[in-house]
Amino acid sequence: MASAPRPGGRDTDRVPVPKRLLDALSDDPSSAVRGWLDALPETAERQLAAWELTLERVAAPGGRRGLVALVRQADGTPAALKFPVPGPDADRERAALAHWNGWGAARLLRADPDTGALLLERLHGAVSLRSLPEPKALLEAAGTVRRLWVPPPEGHPFASVTGRTEEEREILRALGAADWAADARPLTDEALELRAELPAEPPEEVLLHGGFRQGKVLAGERAPWLAVGPAPVVGERAYDLARLVLDRCEDLAAGPGPAAAARRRVAKLADSLDVDRDRLRGWSLYRAVDMGLRHAAAGDRRRAELLLEFAGWL
Repeated sequence: MASAPRPGGRDTDRVPVPKRLLDALSDDPSSAVRGWLDALPETAERQLAAWELTLERVAAPGGRRGLVALVRQADGTPAALKFPVPGPDADRERAALAHWNGWGAARLLRADPDTGALLLERLHGAVSLRSLPEPKALLEAAGTVRRLWVPPPEGHPFASVTGRTEEEREILRALGAADWAADARPLTDEALELRAELPAEPPEEVLLHGGFRQGKVLAGERAPWLAVGPAPVVGERAYDLARLVLDRCEDLAAGPGPAAAARRRVAKLADSLDVDRDRLRGWSLYRAVDMGLRHAAAGDRRRAELLLEFAGWL
């Protein structure tokens, strides 16, 4: 009779690192990141043992910025064990999850500052808001993101929207100046102008998810929908909501009157969350151009053209 998996891992296998994560980090110039990746299976096994967790499986294909394993705690309660790629982003993710304490986001159960491990409330990873029809998905997304917009804690480690977009601005300027981006130059110029204007007088300073979209909201038991994978910043709500405006833009492109539909989406989301329409339109255009040029530089011309077309509709 086969024995049950022992706490701290499987009897025969090391913790496998998903290929997507390996591919994403294989060319990372940081020796610290490469060392972390090489040691990840052993680190994960030690963490499983230290927290008396039984490994069920590693989530695959997984993400590009960390490993997630589905585990059970000593009392049988399901959980998710996450190892984010080490660095300031991982530290900020931990701080944001701790501050939200389950309000609108997956609850952080434990954290190990030495290994960077996060033990999280387990959600239904295969069921995100993208599984819903678009109108329903947007409604649920708006209700979820609203909960995340809270005052940041004292002495917080989070970057500001101004700081994050200042770093992005030089990349955007360089990409927009490339010969292959000549057709997008008017949009690039407008995006750069918006970047100069919008952060000058932010209407508020709240904690933002930073990368909020339908795929980052998963079904849960404690609450119907909870956010995961924040890239937290502090700034105005319109910046966070802009990423949601761009979500599933291929659906709008495939329908009648996509430009009018895009503008209606901006108006509907702005009004439902009491966000200024003009500021949401501005941040949406900026983020669409920034993402579009990055996709183009990475060789994903189809996605790039769609995002730049969406920016033009706004």
